[in-house]
Amino acid sequence: MIDVMAQTPVTPEGRLGRAEEHPGNADRAYVRRRNRITALAAGHRVGAPSPPVEYTEEEHATWRAVLAALAEAQRGRVCRAVADARERAPVPAGYVPQHAEVGDRLHALTGFRFTLAGGIVPNARFLGSMADGYFHAVQYVRHSAMPLYTFEPDVIHDMLGHGTHLCDPWFAELYRTVGRAASRVTSDDALDLISRVYWYTLEYGVVHEGGRPKAYGAALLSSYGELRRFDRADVRPWDLADIAARPYQVAGYQPVLFAVESLDHLSETLHGFLDDFDESTRDRLGLPPLERRGFMGRPAPDGAGAHTGRPNK
Repeated sequence: MIDVMAQTPVTPEGRLGRAEEHPGNADRAYVRRRNRITALAAGHRVGAPSPPVEYTEEEHATWRAVLAALAEAQRGRVCRAVADARERAPVPAGYVPQHAEVGDRLHALTGFRFTLAGGIVPNARFLGSMADGYFHAVQYVRHSAMPLYTFEPDVIHDMLGHGTHLCDPWFAELYRTVGRAASRVTSDDALDLISRVYWYTLEYGVVHEGGRPKAYGAALLSSYGELRRFDRADVRPWDLADIAARPYQVAGYQPVLFAVESLDHLSETLHGFLDDFDESTRDRLGLPPLERRGFMGRPAPDGAGAHTGRPNK
């Protein structure tokens, strides 16, 4: 098993260490604050309004710093469609917005809203809810000492990365396609396959454009570190068999990315794989069973399970 926990940046200078060394885990005051916010998700029903959070000035400052850094890092590194969507995304630059503020505007554009997550979301719920126009999003802000890297998704990743996608009807339909496929199956094996394809496309997807690889995945869009090292990434041609067996790098930068030839190629690929996806798809395509696939998911600190379908930033 790959020790992904040893691959996490834990200082602003980029030193690698175990995730528990990251101030987001090591700072007890921060952890208490994050836990109070995540506790709001207890018993939350998909589609119910998210309770408001009173953000601190430090959290607003972290939001502003990250968005400013990402604006620079995205320049020349993201594809045209994403750059255009980012201009339209209803995400304010000066303060941390509430779920309802951004979600209501997304709904007017594409029918999507944010629904509350506390962190770990099982694949069936996380992926399946997309069919009904709901994307699970957290409300806490990453640690101010490490504003440009967090080992877990935060409100910046969800609102900026996925909010950029979900304001665009073309991308929003791909999310619904993922959700419809997930809603048709129940086994961990089938949901894992969908999650891997989602991971390497809508989270960490790359497209060739103008003779260069450009980012379109939400995790890349909201990760300053990933974007800054994008030119050094191992970008490989799209290969479903490779993706199905490849270990995830959940805590740390992705060592391997997969590129489609165009966004039309992405649409054809996802629809071709997902439109008729069912419990027999794995065998029909000759893909390995769950127990023979590479490690995915980072164990939760309390041992509660794998954080499937959600990236680090």
